[in-house]
Amino acid sequence: MRLLHTMLRVGNLEESLKFYCDVLGMKLLRRKDYPGGEFTLAFIGYGDEADNTVIELTYNWGTDKYDLGNAYGHIALGVDDIYATCESIKSQGGKVVREPGPMKHGSTVIAFIEDPDGYKVELIQLSNQSSAVKQETPEQLVTQ
Repeated sequence: MRLLHTMLRVGNLEESLKFYCDVLGMKLLRRKDYPGGEFTLAFIGYGDEADNTVIELTYNWGTDKYDLGNAYGHIALGVDDIYATCESIKSQGGKVVREPGPMKHGSTVIAFIEDPDGYKVELIQLSNQSSAVKQETPEQLVTQ
């Protein structure tokens, strides 16, 4: 088995595509309207679906807002320079809701941003910026 995609319902498909593609650098892999069901699916990601997990953006025609509830957590993206990435996101109108810094009870450097619908996206520093920054192991992150 392989994880194929995560689906997010969005209120404005064009705004969401601009955020994920222009601000976060993903590519629109495919898009299709389903007039009979009155919805559009757009698949985005950093690589081909054959080899990469992607995000499915679902736009239900006529629905411009969703209650996100309290069960959803976040999408996580690894970045090489979290500080520069956050500055770039802000300069493009993106919303950084937690500035870069060590995670609570750990040392992994993280930040959080929000997409146009309010979905949280965690940024995780992949490379060490200094010898003082140490990445947590997956087992340590699960217990956080």
